[in-house]
Amino acid sequence: MLKILNESKVSPFISFTRDEWKALRDSTPMTVSEEDLSIIRGINEKISLQEVEEIFLPLSRLMNIYYCAARQLYDSRREFLKEKGEKVPYVVGMAGSVAVGKSTIGRLLKILFSRWSTAPKVSLIATDGFLLPNSVLEARGLMNRKGFPESYDVRSLIHFLYELKSGKDDLKIPLYSHLTYDIVPGQFQEIKRPDIVILEGLNVLQTRSTMASQTNPELLVSDFFDFSIYVDADVADIKKWYIDRFLVFRETAFRDPKSFFRKYAELNTEDAIATASSIWEEINAVNLRQNIEPTKYHAHLILKKGPDHSVTDVFMRKI
Repeated sequence: MLKILNESKVSPFISFTRDEWKALRDSTPMTVSEEDLSIIRGINEKISLQEVEEIFLPLSRLMNIYYCAARQLYDSRREFLKEKGEKVPYVVGMAGSVAVGKSTIGRLLKILFSRWSTAPKVSLIATDGFLLPNSVLEARGLMNRKGFPESYDVRSLIHFLYELKSGKDDLKIPLYSHLTYDIVPGQFQEIKRPDIVILEGLNVLQTRSTMASQTNPELLVSDFFDFSIYVDADVADIKKWYIDRFLVFRETAFRDPKSFFRKYAELNTEDAIATASSIWEEINAVNLRQNIEPTKYHAHLILKKGPDHSVTDVFMRKI
């Protein structure tokens, strides 16, 4: 599919340069402050108010159009069904590589969406909570495959989405700790009747062909999405961001005695770079190449980042 899209003169996507995209902001008000950004920024991500203004306000405007249209369709269908319909959350899926900046974008979109004039209730969920516990991964010999499709409890994730889209109240999902690198026993994230759910993860756009290594469920995670976004960047840039982040963690989070990666805290810079590069090439690059990037063109919208993490191009699927 990638070859066809690259070689064909026609495309199912409309492409926008940064300048073309930022013009679509129109009169969408700025609802994010520098203080907000200081809270949501990821490691080594210098997201700015200019980036919000030029990239994410137009995206927020577009998403508001989609969301309001979905709500209007819900009202019309409820009238047709004589009020037997039930409103369910609007689900936005977001995929992309490790270290590409999905989590930061997710946090930003949560703020932007929640500050629309209709003030919808927005929940942000990472698929990390559906990773199999380390004890299970170790028993199956999958610790070095963490983040690969087979390391997730896909059936539980689909069951959660099924209940979410069925209108069930007060759902909860397992809590994951990046410090201990494991599911936290007995702790959960509660999801209470949100209007919008942003679900971000590495493999959320998988199709049946990309899930060939698993026992395929009858439903796919992406079956529950109303809109989907893929965060893209050149592999060389993502690798650099991964290594830069590793070096920051070496001086911060890895030094916590509870950290799963405590052993890396004492590495000198040269060894730390070599270690991070090895982990990237042996694990994350393989997962990106085999499982994540092939799902890119299943997204409704692709955000392409440049070397400095700023978005350079936007691709939107034609309706």
